[in-house]
Order: sequence, then C-alpha cells, then structure tokens
Amino acid sequence: MDDATARSKAEQGARTGRLETLSAGMPIPFGGDRVAYVSDELATAFQPGDRLVVVQETGDLLHVPASVQAIADEAVERAHRAFGELAAVSDAAITAFFEVFAARLADDAVWSAIAEANGKDVASAQSRGRSTTRLAVSPGMRADMIAGLRVWRDAPAARGRLVERVEHPGWTVEQVAAPLGVVGFIFEGRPNVFADATGVLRTGNTVVFRIGSDALGTARAIVEHALDPALKAAGLPEGSAALVDSPAHAAGWAMFSDQRLALAVARGSGPAVAQLGAIARQAGVPVSLHGTGGAWLVAGADADASRFKAAVYHSLDRKVCNTLNVCAIVRERAHDLVRAFLEALDHAGERRSGVKLHVVEGSESALPDAWRQARVKVGRAEGVVEEPKVELLRRDDLGREWEWEETPELTLVLVDTIEEAVALFNRYSPQFAASLIAEDRDAHERFYAAINAPFVGDGFTRWVDGQFALDRPELGLSNWEHGRLFARGGVLSGDGVFTVRARVRQSDANLDRNPATAKTL
Repeated sequence: MDDATARSKAEQGARTGRLETLSAGMPIPFGGDRVAYVSDELATAFQPGDRLVVVQETGDLLHVPASVQAIADEAVERAHRAFGELAAVSDAAITAFFEVFAARLADDAVWSAIAEANGKDVASAQSRGRSTTRLAVSPGMRADMIAGLRVWRDAPAARGRLVERVEHPGWTVEQVAAPLGVVGFIFEGRPNVFADATGVLRTGNTVVFRIGSDALGTARAIVEHALDPALKAAGLPEGSAALVDSPAHAAGWAMFSDQRLALAVARGSGPAVAQLGAIARQAGVPVSLHGTGGAWLVAGADADASRFKAAVYHSLDRKVCNTLNVCAIVRERAHDLVRAFLEALDHAGERRSGVKLHVVEGSESALPDAWRQARVKVGRAEGVVEEPKVELLRRDDLGREWEWEETPELTLVLVDTIEEAVALFNRYSPQFAASLIAEDRDAHERFYAAINAPFVGDGFTRWVDGQFALDRPELGLSNWEHGRLFARGGVLSGDGVFTVRARVRQSDANLDRNPATAKTL
C-alpha cells in the first residue's frame, strides 16, 4: 500500500493489513530496534500477492514472488498430505521403496537418462563460471547412492520402536519412537544427496526438498526416472518425497517459512545455510544446519613424521566439509614436520592440480624460500588463475574455510603446544572436526577432553562421513559453532529423525492420584 493509504488505515485504528507495494527507501523494522531500507530494485520487482521475508537477525529483505510461493506451497502440501497417509502404510512397503529406488538407479537405461541431464547441468554451470566438482555424477557417486538406499532397505523398522518402559503398580508407561512429520531439506548441487534425503522415510517421515539450481535438471531426471516410479511401485503416497521444482532461491525461503515443516535441514555454503536457518527459526520451525566445515590437523612434539605426512595427504583428495583446512604444527618439530607437510602437499598437488598454501603471520620463516617465492596455477570456478603459491594470513582469519576446486588450498600455523592449537581451534574454527598426530596417549585424552568438536580423530580427517563411518547415509554433519546439540550426535541421518510418544497401559481401573480419598467403583 502507498504511504497515504497506510496513514489512512492507521488513523482508522487498523492493526493489520496486506503488503501490496514497496517504495524505494521505505524503512522496514527488524530485530526490534533496527531498520532496513527497501532498494530501488526490490521496490520495482515487488508485486501485489508477493511476500517479503524480513530476516530478523540480519535485516535481509527477501522477495518471494507469488508464483514461486505457489510452487513451494504445493510441494509442502503434497508432503504434508502424504505424511498423514503414510501412517497406514506398512514398513514392508517402505522397505520395497528403497529396493526399487536402488534398482532403478542400477538400471543402465535409467542412469543414462540421468547422466544425460547431468551433462547438460554441468555444461551450463561451466559456462557461467560455476563450480562443478560436486555436481558431476560419476560411477562412484552412482554406487554410493545405490549402497545408501540399500542401507535404508536393510535398516530395522523404527516406527513404534520401544525406547523405554516404566512399570508402576497397576499401570505401565511406554516411550515409543514415532515419526516427526514433514522434513524440509535444502542442499547444494550434489545429486547423490537424494539417497540421504529419502532416508527419513525409514522412520515414517516425508520429505520436501530443494536442490541448488545448478543441479535442477539432474534432480528432475532422478525424480522422473527413479524416485516417483519407486514410490508408485511400492505403494507409498504420492508426495512422500516431493521436489520443489524451482531454480529460484526464493523457493527455499518460502519453503523454510512454512510452519507445516517439522524440521528444516540445510546443507551448503555457510552464509546461505545461516540465512535459511534464521528464516526457519523465526517461523517456529526447528532447524538442523550443516554449512560450515573444514577440518583441523594438529601435529604434536612427538608426532611420527610418516604418519603425519600420510594424514595430510589422504585428507586432501577432494574438497568437502571434512577436508583438511588448517594444519597446526608444534614449533619445536617444525624443522622436520614442515618438510613432511610440504612433501605431502606436493603429492596431493600431483593427485589434483598443484597446491595453494596460506601461512599465518609469524609462521612463514619455517617455509623454504622456494615455496615462498613460487607461483602456482590455481583452478578456480572462473578458470585457471596464476597466484603466489604461499600467501600470509592474519591469525584472526584462521576460521576461513577454503572452497577450492581442483587445487588443494589450506592454512599452516605453528604453535608452541598442543594446548595452544586447541585454544585456536576453539576460538576461530567452526568447531567441526579435529585430528591429533601424537605418540603420547595421554596427550590424545587431553586433546579429546579439551577440543570443542563433535568429530575427533588420530589420523586423516576425511573419515567424518555418515555412510563411510557409520554405514548410514547422512542428511548432514553438524558443527558446534552455535552450541552443542541436544540428545544426539553430529551425524544427522534418516533414522535419527524421530520423536517420542508416551503411551499408558492401565491394568488397574481404579488408579487415582489421591487414593486415600478415592472410592473403588
């Protein structure tokens, strides 16, 4: 509405109205005592029927066109309706769904159609300078998807599982596992996450998901040729796994604003995931966020150089959240461990495409001149760029996660003690994954007790993965950047998405809270 209309309604005592227009410079309150201002672009784009999502944490003004809102609403409605119907579906039918889904992905004709769509997605992303390292399907990705679905096929039924029984004279209370509801899942352009997303059906939930626009063509092909046919063949309700079929970021904003979601799960880049989490929280939807990662590796004064070298090398095979991001070496061993570290980087560069190193100010003297003076061709999303092989980094930038494409990129810092490394991790890192190379077992116990991370190891960092480590495909891996999680671990998987219902079985018909004054009837 325009300013004159707004003033008229205010004078009439109207308490609410509908937002129909925006004007450039218009103040929008947020956070209780702050104001954001409408841009020219937003004012021009906003039309009657559109929605404006105001992120109360940041003041971001997010425009959701009515057409995009309708797409998200329809997908959530399908999943919400399917959840009500799924209660009447047997666990055997859910098992059959996972088997059929896996079998269709194993069918060469089906996979050919998916691969063709993916090829178009990859070509489009490359033409726009976008990353394709996680987008391109491969035989390994296909095998992992099939294996993940068969994990859920073989998993025990979870609905109705007895969690606890408390016996009382004349009555019994049972705590029983029950489905949570509709899970909203937003993930980056990784087609293999379909197997992870549908895992929530194992516990009787339904899922509505949005994939990054780069992979939307691949997602459509998986839905058409594998997912929907599997739902139909197994007799599961239509919409049990529903795709929000829109390339617009606004579709995710609309979806996470929907109070019909029982849980909102987001995977992707740190800022995008944080924004999505804020949107869901202010709508009253619980969130599970999986955005910022990057593992730390610490080498103690008694570290075995060969074990340390192997841990560095095997932690840099590709860029994902558990890739080595920061390496801390105790200063008294810098003379040989830095050499082992650089040799591991050279080998990792041969495996990929060179290597790029950032060294914290004050630690650079440990590097040989040849490294400090060298230049390297770095494979970025926008193409190959020549850069210095080593660049200085401020200590307070230790929390930065390097999102590399083909050229491994990480940070080196020298520390006086393992305890200093732990303090740096707890202060600057996203508090995700940490590993210690040391021979002293007591040092490992102290490290484990002091470091604020859900994932702690004594070798390479790439073990942090639900399917690899726990034989359960994951919806995401949570860090502790915003506090520890209540009553569950850092791996969120399909069988971890449930609630608990209490059920009483009463054998004594005359139970009474005040038996001294009660009559037996």
